[in-house]
Amino acid sequence: MTDSAKHLLLVEDETALRVAVAEQLADAGYQVDQADTGEAALARLAEFAYDILVTDLHLPGVDGAAVVQDALQRYPDIVAVVVTGYGTVKTAVDIIRRGAWDFVNKPFQIDELLHTLNAALEQRRLKSENAYLRAQLDERYRFDGLIGRSPVMKRLFHLLETITGTNSTVLITGETGTGKEIVARAIHHNGPRRAQRFVALNCSAIPETLLEAELFGHVRGAFTGAVVNRQGRFEQAHRGTLFLDEVGTMSVALQTKLLRALQEREFERVGDSHTIKVDVRVIAATNSDLARMVADGQFREDLYYRLNVIPVRLPALRERREDIPLLAQHFLDKFRAHTPVTISQTAMRHLMNYLWPGNVRQLENAIEHAVAFGSSRGQIDLADLPPELAGDNVEPAPGAVTLPEHGVDIEVVIGNLERELIQRALERTGGNKGQAARLLNLKRTTLVEKLKRMH
Repeated sequence: MTDSAKHLLLVEDETALRVAVAEQLADAGYQVDQADTGEAALARLAEFAYDILVTDLHLPGVDGAAVVQDALQRYPDIVAVVVTGYGTVKTAVDIIRRGAWDFVNKPFQIDELLHTLNAALEQRRLKSENAYLRAQLDERYRFDGLIGRSPVMKRLFHLLETITGTNSTVLITGETGTGKEIVARAIHHNGPRRAQRFVALNCSAIPETLLEAELFGHVRGAFTGAVVNRQGRFEQAHRGTLFLDEVGTMSVALQTKLLRALQEREFERVGDSHTIKVDVRVIAATNSDLARMVADGQFREDLYYRLNVIPVRLPALRERREDIPLLAQHFLDKFRAHTPVTISQTAMRHLMNYLWPGNVRQLENAIEHAVAFGSSRGQIDLADLPPELAGDNVEPAPGAVTLPEHGVDIEVVIGNLERELIQRALERTGGNKGQAARLLNLKRTTLVEKLKRMH
């Protein structure tokens, strides 16, 4: 079945009813995934941008109303229909106010449900106003320019809230494009030095011969071209914060001078013997593996420990796919000007399946590109996305299987899929094996055994 088929998530705890309805919807041309609990539905919604949600209102644990609310927060354009045997006018109105399209009472005929779904999809197709414009990003999912609702981002927000009130040195690690400078600025602007300067220096952008002078300043005549005395970044950041990006690119000789400045909070300008004392909070960042560089003799071990007082690791975008709709909406609001624009669910699925080697920065560029090409039609579709998004960095959607011409080793494919699902379950539950086992419908002991075999 092609991706043009309508993807539907059916949530119902009565197994016989769920299976029967799923079969009838599939016969009507829908691509149906099933969930028997609200928790299972939330897990599926976090991984996939469905066109339609059909959920029972009364579910064990998380109820259908909460599932609808979560779905609409993630995908404001999703069609949500609630089915219940306990419906009243008041309940129906309340669910619709939450954003559901309609309300169907049990028992119902499949034709009644199909009519409701078809009407909703047609109405959505004809809407000229973008439903995304009414979806506001909840402040709980923000931290000074950082956006996310995934467990890994919530843990990051908690860490940042903890360390912003300190003056300790911070080492931010993460791939290119994950937002290391944004995090550094957030730490500064929420901390005790917020009234002072935030001074940034990209160590990889300055030639090695000039980097020392950039850091510590120089006096007139210190070298060719030094015609006046000049402050370095350490002096400029006095009482504030100095952000050293790509610190791993420094030479070993310069690392020694940086170590002394960090230990003693003093230094000399290039060409001068006068000692300058400073009060600076240092935040360093790198996309390199400094621990490996230490082992290889490329980075001073004592400097590494001096910088790594508080380590902050930023996750790659592929590690927090469920944040992509929130981020895409944020960038859509940024670039759409005053023209109502929506993102089709087909395009959203493609965004969520892409590996994003350039991380959040690449996603921002992709949305800007798509708005430029699709805003005149009022909707961004697959063809509006940058050409590189159609390349090899797109993963199959969860549950999708491709069979290449040369065939596959089925044991390896199944093993890899199992490993991926276990890793995602552990990421979502913050490493809690019991909760991860429940997401995977496994006994905890079974999951533990599988983990042992994976290592």
